[in-house]
Amino acid sequence: MGKIIFVTGGVRSGKSSFAEKKVFELEKDRIYVATAISFDDEMKERVRLHKIQRGENWITIEAYKNIYKILEKYKDSNGVVLLDCLTNLVTNNMIIDREVDWESAPQDTVAKIEDEIKDEIKKLIDFVKNSTLDMVIVSNEVGMGLVPPYALGRYFRDISGRMNQLVGKECHEAYLIVSGLELKLK
Repeated sequence: MGKIIFVTGGVRSGKSSFAEKKVFELEKDRIYVATAISFDDEMKERVRLHKIQRGENWITIEAYKNIYKILEKYKDSNGVVLLDCLTNLVTNNMIIDREVDWESAPQDTVAKIEDEIKDEIKKLIDFVKNSTLDMVIVSNEVGMGLVPPYALGRYFRDISGRMNQLVGKECHEAYLIVSGLELKLK
């Protein structure tokens, strides 16, 4: 049975560094799931720096949906997956390949999209729990800031917050990172 470790905190709080440290402590084969998409030079540079920070000997997978299917071939390995990050997964599942006017989207459309994202995350959690893989999931804590002034931002915050709650409930360990300092929550 795989173990899930949840790492959350604000932007630039040290979440990824802490999560990488947890991965190294497990002393298993390392698999990195990058959920971000490099749309511009800034993001490409962030990805490059993350790769340098992680170092060698990682299997890298770039995906934001059907991750549980992609990881199937590692199901019985002695591995640990670092998923960085859940909020990018939510973002990409909200906007890529969708024609939604978020300012006037009907609530049933928003609910359907949220259900699809929730289903993706539940399948991933179930997959890990029924495999030999461990997983460290990184996510931004989105509930401590201002309420976004535009609909897409509010929907993103609300959906991300509920997905964080789902992972927080299902995980074996949870940490909040603030200014590079960790607080064990669970």
